[in-house]
Amino acid sequence: MKYLIVGLGNIGEEYQNTRHNIGFMILDDLVKSSNIFFTANKLASTSEYKFKGRAILLIKPSTYMNLSGKALNYWMQAEKIPLENVLIITDDIALPLGSLRLKTKGSDGGHNGLKSINETLGTEEYARLRIGVGSDFSKGKQVDYVLGKWTAEETTLLAPRIALSIDIIKAFTTIGLQRTMNTYNNK
Repeated sequence: MKYLIVGLGNIGEEYQNTRHNIGFMILDDLVKSSNIFFTANKLASTSEYKFKGRAILLIKPSTYMNLSGKALNYWMQAEKIPLENVLIITDDIALPLGSLRLKTKGSDGGHNGLKSINETLGTEEYARLRIGVGSDFSKGKQVDYVLGKWTAEETTLLAPRIALSIDIIKAFTTIGLQRTMNTYNNK
């Protein structure tokens, strides 16, 4: 069984530790705790993670957020991974800070990474783990907010949520999407 886990974010030092890069942050923590590494590859940094007999390809697209679908499509085709074995990890301003929601489908909600994926795949029906980054910004300041750095207080609050997100990734690959949703949504 092969799985593809896609953490959404933007490459470059200026985007490190920003709200929009929570997908990258979660995969970075998973890789670090597993003593494996990311390698620069075509359209993404990739890492191969093994868990309970599952081969899990972790990718951080190097295409920037609004072309995330290109990297996803390339790695799905190259590794012959079906859509039902794909999980997208993304930030969401519609959720309170630290909230986690695993969903089977949904609109892009104005998120450029999800918009690119929806357009590339031709569907909104794929698993996504949405991590709430809150919406503490004034009108017209959304871009500044999502590209803004985490505060010390937010970072402290996020640490256990990142660990829980890693548990969700592991569960997705072992017990499936529905059981993982039943177990972890609303935690």
